[in-house]
Amino acid sequence: MSDAGARTAVHFGAGNIGRGFVGLLLHEAGFRLVFADVASELIASINDAGRYCVLEVGPGARDHDVTGVSGIDSGADAEALFDEISRATVVTTAVGPNILRFVAPAIAEGIARRAAEAPPLVVMACENAINATDRLREEIVAARPEVSLPGRAVFANTAVDRIVPGQPDGQGLDVTVEAYCEWVIEQPPLDGVELEIPGATFVDELGPFIERKLFTVNTGHATIAYHGVQAGATTIAEAIALPAVEAEVRAVLGETAALLVAKHGIDAAVQAAYVDKNVVRFTNPHLPDTVLRVGREPLRKLSRHERFIGPAAEIAETGGDPVALVRAIGAALAFRSDDDPQAVELAERLDAVRAGNETPEAFIEAVTGIGDGHPLFPALVALVRA
Repeated sequence: MSDAGARTAVHFGAGNIGRGFVGLLLHEAGFRLVFADVASELIASINDAGRYCVLEVGPGARDHDVTGVSGIDSGADAEALFDEISRATVVTTAVGPNILRFVAPAIAEGIARRAAEAPPLVVMACENAINATDRLREEIVAARPEVSLPGRAVFANTAVDRIVPGQPDGQGLDVTVEAYCEWVIEQPPLDGVELEIPGATFVDELGPFIERKLFTVNTGHATIAYHGVQAGATTIAEAIALPAVEAEVRAVLGETAALLVAKHGIDAAVQAAYVDKNVVRFTNPHLPDTVLRVGREPLRKLSRHERFIGPAAEIAETGGDPVALVRAIGAALAFRSDDDPQAVELAERLDAVRAGNETPEAFIEAVTGIGDGHPLFPALVALVRA
């Protein structure tokens, strides 16, 4: 394994989150950064420039120059991608949970080509999903079941948090982000592997951090978006400035906070402070994020273990009544955006229910994964019948 390869990070997803968050922290940790993406023009721009700037906004903001970067068009130059993975130290992703199965075969091939004496490749999926790296590992095994992973690769789940809004036109490769960020990585799978990322936090138990972030930041953000659309707001900052929307998000986060405190033993005052900090983040006027962008992909956000159904189901299972979460789910079901295929599909499916071509019960089970007999089921069915 070459010296350059020993300090290479291959990151799948050269979009705003990849460049403005994960790629930045890997660069600042001293890795040679290689982006892999199917967006040919974006990869060509990265290779032409070899650098970009991350522009922070809000308290404590500063600018970061990311230099010495390159890109690989993963759809056109598979051999170059396999070669980089075979010599890399780290592979990360920020592509969306549903895309992991498409990048897994390339990672599997790169692992298969690693030299016998090479240290294990560190693989981390940096997605807004619980245990996304475990899902990626399953897809890698499915792609190349004959490849023995022990000794060749290690897989660490992560929790990631940084608001990266839609970018202004004409900004090029530069990315505007909020100043705050958090990257939490589970340590046990990495025992015996040398990995230093100063901007990340390594913990023995990741579960509480993942759920704290998902059920606070992601649940809160989406709640503002869906209620904001109904209130006629355009941006997240405009939406949460409306007293009714702020009341809804605080009610939702009150329910998820109680769940997190009871489940993980988080100090109630600490969680309350975390909620307050994130409400302030959502009001950042320097992040002109739209409610339509944050609300996109409602079917994914309404799935069984995501930001709404996941906590609402657990609350119902323990005898609670997640009334604010159910209201947020109702707002999500009402989300419409002609530019979002999932929003269009959701509307079409609801139209089919209203036309009598599908029952509300079948719709709820298919969309949310909650079936008859679950304590949350009647409240969800009532939303569709309303």
